[in-house]
Amino acid sequence: MRLLRPALVALVLPAVLLTLPARSGGAPAPGLTGSGPCPGQPGFVCSTLTVPLDHRGRVSGALRLGVAVATNAGAPRGLLLMLTGGPGQPGVSFATRIRERLGPAADAYRLVMLDQRGTGPGALDCPALQQAMGSSDLAPPPAAAVRDCASSLGPRRSLFGSDDVVADLDLLRRALGAQRLTIVGVSYGTYVAERYALAHPGRVARLVLDSVVPHAASAQLETLVLPEVARVLRLVCKTGGCPGDPAADLAAAVAREHDGPRLLDAFVLLSVVDPTFRSAFDVPRLLHDARGGDTTGLDAMLATVRGWERRTPATELSQGLHASALCGDWRFPWGRAGTPVAGRAAALARYAAGLRRSELWPFDRATVVGNGIVQQCLPWPPTAPTPEVRPGARLPDVPTLLVVGDRDLSTPLPWARKELVLAPGGRLVVVKGLGHSVQRRPSGQAVVRAFLLGS
Repeated sequence: MRLLRPALVALVLPAVLLTLPARSGGAPAPGLTGSGPCPGQPGFVCSTLTVPLDHRGRVSGALRLGVAVATNAGAPRGLLLMLTGGPGQPGVSFATRIRERLGPAADAYRLVMLDQRGTGPGALDCPALQQAMGSSDLAPPPAAAVRDCASSLGPRRSLFGSDDVVADLDLLRRALGAQRLTIVGVSYGTYVAERYALAHPGRVARLVLDSVVPHAASAQLETLVLPEVARVLRLVCKTGGCPGDPAADLAAAVAREHDGPRLLDAFVLLSVVDPTFRSAFDVPRLLHDARGGDTTGLDAMLATVRGWERRTPATELSQGLHASALCGDWRFPWGRAGTPVAGRAAALARYAAGLRRSELWPFDRATVVGNGIVQQCLPWPPTAPTPEVRPGARLPDVPTLLVVGDRDLSTPLPWARKELVLAPGGRLVVVKGLGHSVQRRPSGQAVVRAFLLGS
C-alpha cells in the first residue's frame, strides 16, 4: 500500500510539461523525437510526441506523450492505434501484451500505443483521491479528496478531456505519416475512438469498439447498469445452479445493509476479473447466506475487492485524470462541468426520486446518488466542459465492430446497443460467458482478429 501523502498536493509535471516560446503563425508540424528501443518490449520503438497543453492556444506549455510503434513498418494494412481505457490507463506499457492478443493481426497491422495525456509516467497524481479509489470507477470517494485534487490541478484540469485527446491523436497520425487509422478502443478507449471518428471521419479506416461507452455519454448510463446486475447474476445461475434467486438475494442485502454503492462497485470489478462470479468467490452463495442473516462471507468479499482496487497507483490508472476527463466529458443530472456546485445535489436527488423502482432493482435510489462516478463529479469545481457533439451524431460509415461480453457490468450490453444505432457500418457481437474487455479472453480475441483480418 502507498502511504497517504497530504491531501493538497502539487501536480507533478516537470517531466511532461514544457514551457514553449510563443508561436507566430501556424503550429509546427508534429514529429516523434527521442526514438529508441522500448525497454523490455522487443519489436517496438519508443518515442515522444510533443503536443500543446492547450490546443486552443489560451494556455502556454506543452505535454510530452510516450508512444510505442511496432517495427514492422511494411505492414500491409497500415497503422492500428490501440486506445486503452479508464479514463486514466497508460498505453505504452501494454504494447507487448496487446500484440500477443492481436495474434496474426499484429503482423497485418503496425501497432501503435500511446500514453494519453495525463497517464503513464506523466500521470496526474492526486494521492488522497488515488488512495480512496485506486482502480475503481464506482467506489465513492470523500468529497474533500475530490476538492483537493481539483485544487492541486488548478485550471489545467479542463485541458484533459476527450477533445484534447482527439487533437493529440490527429497530431500522432500526422507524425506517423498516415492518411487513415484503424482504431481499436477498449472501455473508455471506445469513447475516445468514437469522438475521433466524429471529428475526423475521413481519417478512420475501421473501428473496433470493445466494451462500449456511447459517445453521447451521461451519468444516466450508470442507472442502466443496475438492472443489468440482476440479469447477469441470473445468467450465472443458468450455467451452474444457485441456492436461490441471486437478484432477489441482492435486493434483500441492499435493503438490509444500505450498502448499494459498495456492492455495485464489487460486482462491476468482478465482471472484469472473474466473469464466472464463482472462481474468486461463490457470489450467489454469499448473497443467499447474507439474505439468511449471515453476512460474514459477503463482508469478506467486499473487503478483499477494496484491497485489490486500492493497490493501483496513478501510473497504472490516474484518478486525477479520471475525474478531469469524466467530469468534463459527461452530462450529469445537474448539467455539465460548468454548472455551479450549489444546487447539484438537489438536482441529483430529483433525478433519483423520478426513477421507477423497476429501473433500479435490485438496487435503490441511494445507489444512484452514491455511486463513485457521481460522487467524484458532484463536488468537482466548475470548469469548461468538453464540447458536446450534436444530438444524434452518427459515426462514419466504415466497418465497425462493437463487441461486448454478456456478463459485462462495467460497460454493459445496453450501452453497446445505444451506440450501434449511431454506427451505420456497425455490427454487434455479444460473446457469451465473458465480462469486461473481451480481448482479455481467447474467445473475444478470436472475434476481434477475424474482423481485423476480414475484407
